[in-house]
Amino acid sequence: MNRTLGLVLGGGGARGVSHIGFLQALYEEGIRPDCIAGCSMGSIVGAGYAAGLTPERIKELTLNLKLKDLAQLNTRVLKSLSLFRTGKIRELLVSAIGDITFDQLKIPFQCNAVDLVSGSLITLSKGSVIDAIIASSTIPSVFEPLQKDGMMLVDGGLLDRMPAQLVKDMGAEVVVAVDPIGNLACRETPENMISLILRVFDVQDINNTRRLHAERNFIDLWLEPKLGMMNQYAVKDLDFAYDRGYEIGVENVRRIKRLIHPIVGKKK
Repeated sequence: MNRTLGLVLGGGGARGVSHIGFLQALYEEGIRPDCIAGCSMGSIVGAGYAAGLTPERIKELTLNLKLKDLAQLNTRVLKSLSLFRTGKIRELLVSAIGDITFDQLKIPFQCNAVDLVSGSLITLSKGSVIDAIIASSTIPSVFEPLQKDGMMLVDGGLLDRMPAQLVKDMGAEVVVAVDPIGNLACRETPENMISLILRVFDVQDINNTRRLHAERNFIDLWLEPKLGMMNQYAVKDLDFAYDRGYEIGVENVRRIKRLIHPIVGKKK
């Protein structure tokens, strides 16, 4: 009897495009997740797949993106909460998957965000999927927070970039986590305010993820695509990220099959 498979797609900016290649490798082998949890870029890819888009279609929509397609500069930066607005991102997401709700998804999916008002980690599993993935992907000070129900929501990676507990709570018996950032700790010295903010965010994120990973002994397989020093904040080298994700997927499909088909695995 098959064991239920939960995929955890972690945050990682442009490096998160590796999730698309990973899903393509599984798709080609007939491996379908029973539930998905995502954070930041992982929430965008995960939601698209959960909505019924094939990995190939997500790839088509993603690989030709440029910064101008995503960034909408705030005209009054000093009096606003961010450098960029999220209007263009919302338009792209709605055109790709529609303005749907969680109960319309084909695969159970959840993502996380951080509420800056209460200082707590929030699970997003109801209502607008677009609102949820925008909240989960909003880097503080770079993009404007999503304000909803008295909350000010930003990137879930602020507290938990790899929301493995979500798929466990959704009933996953096998948990496979894909971390596009890994131990990427070495960076060039920040040269301006934005790069300094992003660097602080990275340092906090990497250390949080290491600690949480050590505590979560229910994760069956932790994968880190070989992305070298690829900059997660630059919208380039997306083909490279896709290829590395596909590569690690191909390398691990047999292991994943053995995890979800344990009896078959033992016979082999």
